[in-house]
Amino acid sequence: MLELLRIRNLALIEDVELEFSPGLNTLTGETGAGKSFILRAVDFLMGERMEAKLVRPGAEKASVEALFVLPEGETVIRRELSAETGRSRVFINDTLSSQPTIRDMRSRLVVHTSQHGQQKLMSPAFQAEVLDSFLPNQALLTERNDRFAILNDVLERKKQLLAKFDDIEKQRDFLEYQKKEIDKVNPQPGEEDELEDRKKILKDRERAGECLQNALDVLHGEIGLLDAMTLLTREMEIISRLFPGFEDDREAIEELRMMLHDLDSRLRKGPKNLDDPDENMNLDDVEERLFELAKLKRKLRRGLDEIVNLKTEIDENLSFLDACALDLKNLKIEEDRAARALKEALTRLNRARKKAAKELSIRIVDELTDLGFSEHVKVNFEFDNRELYPGCEDHRGRLMWVPNPGQAPQPLDKIASGGELSRFLLALVTLRDSDNPDHDALPSLIFDEVDAGIGGLTLNSVGAKLRDLADRQQMLLITHWPQLAGKADRHFLIQKEVVNDETYTRCDRLENSQIKQELSRMAGGGDQGDALAAQLLK
Repeated sequence: MLELLRIRNLALIEDVELEFSPGLNTLTGETGAGKSFILRAVDFLMGERMEAKLVRPGAEKASVEALFVLPEGETVIRRELSAETGRSRVFINDTLSSQPTIRDMRSRLVVHTSQHGQQKLMSPAFQAEVLDSFLPNQALLTERNDRFAILNDVLERKKQLLAKFDDIEKQRDFLEYQKKEIDKVNPQPGEEDELEDRKKILKDRERAGECLQNALDVLHGEIGLLDAMTLLTREMEIISRLFPGFEDDREAIEELRMMLHDLDSRLRKGPKNLDDPDENMNLDDVEERLFELAKLKRKLRRGLDEIVNLKTEIDENLSFLDACALDLKNLKIEEDRAARALKEALTRLNRARKKAAKELSIRIVDELTDLGFSEHVKVNFEFDNRELYPGCEDHRGRLMWVPNPGQAPQPLDKIASGGELSRFLLALVTLRDSDNPDHDALPSLIFDEVDAGIGGLTLNSVGAKLRDLADRQQMLLITHWPQLAGKADRHFLIQKEVVNDETYTRCDRLENSQIKQELSRMAGGGDQGDALAAQLLK
């Protein structure tokens, strides 16, 4: 039950607090006073959007706060709207929460029925939802949805598989051409870098061999350096004996001669790393292989590493084409299995719908009769067969009715007037929770001019139904009819007033003579209005 509602700085409302009672609470006032905006504030609290421009000028934020009394205890919900950013924050028991959480709670807290609900009632899709909401076993809907989701998943995978197959099949010739060119060369990962390294080594070794030979030629040439040093050493021995001052020079030449002989020995043996570990690939072979790789890169317009990866990708794609037939066969088995499961679920659901349609039609007729329709009124559901998958039909209920004898059944959305739709909507709301024995757990009903388009004796029938419904669960009702307002347990008057050139919306709880005065105004005023007000308050 909605026990307390407080609205601050929203549109023309500066600070309004409404304390509702169990049973029937009516909101009345002149057109444009802001009655519907009170209920719009409740919708905002329950997660609906509201523009920042509706924050009262001069205020930083607007807020709507409500106290709900539920079987498990009291719950306070508050939502604030920033004038600067247009963003809102919602709190549950002073703890920051989220709008999805509030929306999930909404069906337990309030049911708002307005003229917009009449428009929804004319929608065949909404009519189908209405019938489904009266199914005794709601698990049938869950089963249908789950199995349809499984089938759709299989169909989506099949669709993606076929799309990939078609895409690759279009490229098959080109893929096979690329594979053939790659296989001819058969490049290996990192091969190009290895060949470049080997090419450098072979060139270095070739140059080293030339240098070794040149050094040996110097030592052993026609006038070899070793022979010259031997002759020089012999002559210096004679000179040093004759002239002792040349002894140091002779020793230096002798030492140099010994060093040259050692160098000669080492040059003849050659460096240890000069031997080629891979004698099967000489420099010509390396350069020829590098040329083949360069030619392949130009042909495919890719780097060598990309070509190696491309080969793997091509092999996978061609293997996919070969294996696709088996994959499709397995998916077809899954598809058939999922389709059979869906068909079984739909069979059970459609059977339950037809049974529920018969029972609901009888109950709706009873409610409509109470609401002033002819005793000859007839309501039934026809079913539109929507094929979810070949052989799997979802029978969607559509409301058909015969308001008067002698007429053929017509869709509700084709021939119903505004007043008839109002009563239809009231009948459905009445039936919605009629089987729930725990009245304290029922949501608060909010009716925004559900009496639109009706009058006369019909109005009395609607009033009686609203009163019975309010005895079952709390109701907030906006009305322009004194006949309905007079049945209220608590009456609120919504009106505008201007103070210091500023407009405010006020909401006052009426008592005793105030109620009589408002009912008289609603009835047109004067003696006739006073008489009707007095009669309604007896």
